[in-house]
Amino acid sequence: MNRREFVCLSAGAITMSALGVRDPECYAFGATSAQGLHEMSVAEFHSAQKFTTTDQARIAYIDKGNGPAALFLHGFPLNSFQWRGVIPQLSKIRRCIAPDFLALGYTEVGDGQSVAPQAQLKMLVQLLDKLSISSIDIVANDSGGAIAQLFMAHHSDLVRSVLLTNCDTEPDSPPAAILPVIELARAGKFADEWLVPWLSDKALARSEKGLGGQCYANPAYPTDEAIETYLRPLVSSPERKALTNAYAIALAPNPLAGIESALRKSHVATRIVWGTADKIFSQASPDYLARMVGNSLGIRRVSGAKLFFPEEMPSVIVQDARWLWSL
Repeated sequence: MNRREFVCLSAGAITMSALGVRDPECYAFGATSAQGLHEMSVAEFHSAQKFTTTDQARIAYIDKGNGPAALFLHGFPLNSFQWRGVIPQLSKIRRCIAPDFLALGYTEVGDGQSVAPQAQLKMLVQLLDKLSISSIDIVANDSGGAIAQLFMAHHSDLVRSVLLTNCDTEPDSPPAAILPVIELARAGKFADEWLVPWLSDKALARSEKGLGGQCYANPAYPTDEAIETYLRPLVSSPERKALTNAYAIALAPNPLAGIESALRKSHVATRIVWGTADKIFSQASPDYLARMVGNSLGIRRVSGAKLFFPEEMPSVIVQDARWLWSL
């Protein structure tokens, strides 16, 4: 499938000239991507998947490329397929590790295992140890961004840099827009009342009432194959539905409560790339992060982009990651 880029990034969207950041390419809605941009197909994605066992689960992950390691943390209810347009490019200069979180994607979780953010962090640290990785660059989106901040606070010795896209912050976690999801999950209904209908009616999933309208700017997203790859595992059995609900429940209480002081002291180079049309997370959050993180390298605002823009616009992530990693 050819990648479609859709947001025009004006020079006014970049406020980092003092740091020498070049203005990005300008994409018109529906224009094709930069030449040579390859996206993993579903078949390539599944062929590339690997599995290893930690104390928490049998972890599904992608491991492509060579060089210093980069860890890609996906959003909810997605999985590592979210990075299918980014990894083929960045694996040319990094060893790209993209795991599926506990309860999401193709990771297999045992009975009684917590899927709360703290357990996710422990799993990732063990995964890195299993893979003999002692230093990482992190690229994160959505609830994966909360885990990235926990990494910075509790395992800063492992982290060289962080690229944060739209995600939780201490004042906005969980965001108000997610509270109905959490309540449905507590009632045991989220997977059945939201995800199952989206799988059955993919046009509904792309509508204003679905995952697409809420989290994607391009009305063609998520594609049919992405919906299947993201959601089918989550409703494949009563046990998986319960785990999906458990993931949502664990988003509250605030997993980032009290983290601000640790992040203020952080020396980890942190770049913020934020979609301006996101209705899930506060548009005050990128400025908050830029003020609060000890080694902030500023904000790039992506005009018109919603929460899951890294999937729609992988070249934006590739460009900023390359810049960040070159410092």
